[in-house]
Amino acid sequence: MALGAPALRRYLLLLAQEHLEFRLPEITSLLSLCGGQFSGEQEIRVNSPFWILNIPSEEMARGLMKRTVCAKSIFELWGHGRSSGELYASLKSYPTDKMLPYLQSDSTYKVHIHTFNKTLTQAQKIKKIDALEFLPFKGKVKLKNPEHIFWILEDYGMNPNDVPEEPIHVYFGRWIADGQRELIESYSVKKRHFIGNTSMDACLSFIMANHGRVKPNDIVYDPFVGTGGLLISSAHFGAYVCGTDIDYNTIHGLGKASRKNQKWRGPDENIRANLRQYGLEKYYLDALVADSSRPIWRKGMLFDAIITDPPYGIREAPRRLGSQKETVKSVERSTENHFFVSSSYHLSDIFFDLLKFGAEHLVMGGRLVYWLPIYRPEYTEEIIPRHPCLKLISNCEQMLSSHASRRLITMEKVKEFKDQDENSCLLDGQYMPYRGHNSFREKYFSGVTKRIAKEEKDNQK
Repeated sequence: MALGAPALRRYLLLLAQEHLEFRLPEITSLLSLCGGQFSGEQEIRVNSPFWILNIPSEEMARGLMKRTVCAKSIFELWGHGRSSGELYASLKSYPTDKMLPYLQSDSTYKVHIHTFNKTLTQAQKIKKIDALEFLPFKGKVKLKNPEHIFWILEDYGMNPNDVPEEPIHVYFGRWIADGQRELIESYSVKKRHFIGNTSMDACLSFIMANHGRVKPNDIVYDPFVGTGGLLISSAHFGAYVCGTDIDYNTIHGLGKASRKNQKWRGPDENIRANLRQYGLEKYYLDALVADSSRPIWRKGMLFDAIITDPPYGIREAPRRLGSQKETVKSVERSTENHFFVSSSYHLSDIFFDLLKFGAEHLVMGGRLVYWLPIYRPEYTEEIIPRHPCLKLISNCEQMLSSHASRRLITMEKVKEFKDQDENSCLLDGQYMPYRGHNSFREKYFSGVTKRIAKEEKDNQK
């Protein structure tokens, strides 16, 4: 392939095989955050674990890996081909002056082999390593903590039921850095002090922060903060975080616990304690009891990113404050001396208010990242909420069932908010198509009921 601009070097990215749709937007967002650009010249096979990227510097490659949870490792690519012969020819044509700094006699190194969709014996691995003797290695082999690590990476395709004898792609490169996959385990919800019924998975929380291009000293806001899971990932990347929620008990860590075999929440179960658990308390601004449908913030650009998971009615019903005239049945008791009147909050209104809020309160270039529930049989791109001040950056699907999914929507503020933009979603006809979201809960459970009925019918056969 063409090398592109002279300053660019080719790097090989090894990706994790999960959340496949989320990987490209994450890498693209992080490259732009590091000052780079994702070009159409990149060799991307979307579902493959191996991507070739053109990156201006090793420093930028390392910066990318300090953030990504979708990628495992990155390598300076010295050669690749569709067979071992093509790989060797590619390596022989790689500039010797770029190799020599890592092959000196006073250095140590080792060669590691990684195969995708096939397991090799130790003898097969040694044979492949020995075949690279034409490379001018002068240093000493050291299996533990060598100065330089080189990798042979072989791709045997995506079909585990039809594995070819020989790899379809072979790569060789110098290891540069690993990604942040360990964050998924260290920030696991299972180990967290304070969780709720809808606490976000750690991996997805970090993906959302990366899609939002969260960086140190940003101010990140979550209008449906819940137990604060999305604040944690942003705070980990050095942003100051805050949020609001209508649920008084959740904000104050009161009431019944969500954990199995635990009746009531303990005194150390709150959002601040979660951040303290990970050494991030200094980034916590506050969480307020507030209704996202009613403005509490002064006008103007306040936030660098808004990252949120609105309630869409499967586990917890969307609510907003109602008036005293509304049905007495909706009065709820949150604490001994705290009452509020709640009314239903339609999903279409949630998204309308969220986009309007983002358009008004995000800084220019700031991003809104949120989840949109979808009834798959009726999905079209027209139902994605739009706003003239916000540009759609990415739209990634996560399957929930055969008939339902949620889409991670990332938008960027590209136009300054004016008073005439207040109700622009209503005026330009964009509001009507996604009124269908209001019946998502009924459609979701209708699909569940049909599936159960089908399974019972199949079992009777």
